[in-house]
Amino acid sequence: MENKIVVAITGASGSIYAKLLLDRLLDLKVQWSELGIVMSNNAKDVWKTELGNEDYRDFPVKYYDKNDFTAPFASGSAKYNTMVVIPCSMGTLGRIANGISDDLVSRAADVILKERRKLILVARDMPYNLIHIRNMESITLAGGIICPATPSFYSQPKTIEDVAGTVVDRVVDLMGLEHHSFRWGLS
Repeated sequence: MENKIVVAITGASGSIYAKLLLDRLLDLKVQWSELGIVMSNNAKDVWKTELGNEDYRDFPVKYYDKNDFTAPFASGSAKYNTMVVIPCSMGTLGRIANGISDDLVSRAADVILKERRKLILVARDMPYNLIHIRNMESITLAGGIICPATPSFYSQPKTIEDVAGTVVDRVVDLMGLEHHSFRWGLS
């Protein structure tokens, strides 16, 4: 099966995670055949605030409007097999958990879940309230993966990009892509 990936970027804080994932996916281009991006308006504002640029426009990938229900990954017949929402706001997570397909992000996630494919939500809010936890439980029970944007420090990261990269490395692992990263117990 071809490796078709959709990345959704929401307005939660953590644009660096999305940027690093897109960088990594472009480096791993031989491992996927299609990459679609859907980015909310809030995500664009947060990116500009946090990263001080609008470089998301420079990635050589296909972008889809958040209301474009004609995007291929809005249907299971397009056979997109992996979706990552990075960063994932709790509002988006809640809509996905409750089957509310009111935009392309939530519709694509619904399709991924119904087709029993891989959905990875990089949750970026804290602390969690009981509603968040129950929504995460619902997504987990439906087959999705909750991957909180919680960095590791085993690799002794030196920069903010290195710290954020520990989360992105984990996401890439969860996507099933081969890449070089720090591995515990290996020198």
